[in-house]
Amino acid sequence: MKIVRIETFVCHARMRNWVFVKVITDQPGLFGWGEATLEWHTRSIVGAIEDLSHLIVGEDPTRVEHLWQMMYRQHFWHGNGVIRSTAIAGIDLALWDILGKIHAVPCHKLWGGPVRDYIRLYCHLGGGRLENFYETPVDNAKQFADLAGQAVADGFTAFKSMAVPPTMPIEGLRALSVAEACVLSMREAVGDGIDIMVDCHARPSPAMGMQFAKVLDKFGLYFFEEPCWPENIASLAAINAAVATPIATGERLTHLAAFRDLFAVRGCEICQLDITHCGGFTESRRIAALADAHRIALAPHNPQGPVSTAASLEFGFSQPSYIICESVHNDVPWRQDIVEEGFTIDPKTRTVLPNSRPGLGITINEAEISKHPFEQEIPQRVFYRDGAVGDW
Repeated sequence: MKIVRIETFVCHARMRNWVFVKVITDQPGLFGWGEATLEWHTRSIVGAIEDLSHLIVGEDPTRVEHLWQMMYRQHFWHGNGVIRSTAIAGIDLALWDILGKIHAVPCHKLWGGPVRDYIRLYCHLGGGRLENFYETPVDNAKQFADLAGQAVADGFTAFKSMAVPPTMPIEGLRALSVAEACVLSMREAVGDGIDIMVDCHARPSPAMGMQFAKVLDKFGLYFFEEPCWPENIASLAAINAAVATPIATGERLTHLAAFRDLFAVRGCEICQLDITHCGGFTESRRIAALADAHRIALAPHNPQGPVSTAASLEFGFSQPSYIICESVHNDVPWRQDIVEEGFTIDPKTRTVLPNSRPGLGITINEAEISKHPFEQEIPQRVFYRDGAVGDW
């Protein structure tokens, strides 16, 4: 059995161009699907996948670890930059999909079978709609409360918000006050039985991240995400040690050694590895084992397309430390036209039962993808009030 070609399919989904990867074998009807979505870098990803294909076309697709090592270590440059690690991930997911199909079992059964009966989903405020999640002004606490109420009405018992404004390296009291008002408004709207997450998007400096974490600590957040740049691992560790709220980070890390350094200083309590950015299942399973050694929970980053979601769920059913799955359901109205999924979602509780189909359990509708060809992603720019560049 050999890989005969690798194809990419680009599907424009407003904020992102989903990049789907199809690895095709010489066995009739045997192929696998992966995803390598990286917003604002779509053309780079497609090119990187084409470059990598020269390493593995003609090889045995069942030698997944061997092929991963080839993609990561050959061509001189290691695959730990986000472009190449994302391209590797897309191919790697497709290889595991093929392996599951060969053995006629879901991917999670390749890794020892399910460790839980269901997985809980959380949503973004607005269900992933760009304007609601990213553009609701933090001085509009009522809108945060209204969106929180809608998330609960949709069945979610947990949701994430961006209730922290972009800030200069040092700000005064107002930025802290508006963040506090937004979280208070959401908590009053949904009560203590709903889990609230706040995502800083790594906007604050370490000093401001510490202040936001302390101000919001009293609200019992499920987690506080990316309170400062991921490069500032000592500062992440200091913030994590200073508050009771669990700190979550890791979505911008792309390889095992980066997580080793983060975990060594206890920079987080929740690891948000992104399976589509850190080398696919093969590297993610190593990162998960390292997280287990530090008793750090897993809540993978997953705001991308439907193949990424299927992969995150397969991963979750195999990992003891996995606590919750990020999901978007309202980013584009035709999301479900693209994919037929093997897992089942209970809309009343937003919990997921395991996939029972082989591999990732998905069928992709290529004709539907063709209705949404590549468009440049919507630019997201942030500037401080003095005109200096900020973090989005």
